[in-house]
Amino acid sequence: MTLYFTKDHEWIRVEGETATVGITKHAAEELGELVFVEARDAGTVVKAGDSIAVVESVKAASDIYAPVDGEVLDNNPQLSDDPARVSSDPEGEGWIVKFRLSNPDQLSALMNADAYAALIA
Repeated sequence: MTLYFTKDHEWIRVEGETATVGITKHAAEELGELVFVEARDAGTVVKAGDSIAVVESVKAASDIYAPVDGEVLDNNPQLSDDPARVSSDPEGEGWIVKFRLSNPDQLSALMNADAYAALIA
């Protein structure tokens, strides 16, 4: 299991050909408590940079972008009843979508934890 980060404050956890995507703790703190999450449906094919979800807080609405190319396999069903889960556990139970990687080589363009920590410092 390998964790990567984007400059747009998404994280991606890779296990084999499956990736789980969410927003970072930093992004969750900036947004505040989320009141709405809408993610792409299973079967949706996305390219890196495509919007895969929209999150809305009392402060702002934000798109969540696909870090790499893939096909959405699932979105977190718990978020429809409890969108604040993203705020309370953004890098765990608050994951947003899972998808199958189309091009694992794209992961090399993403940041590791140290590089992301330097970005937000």
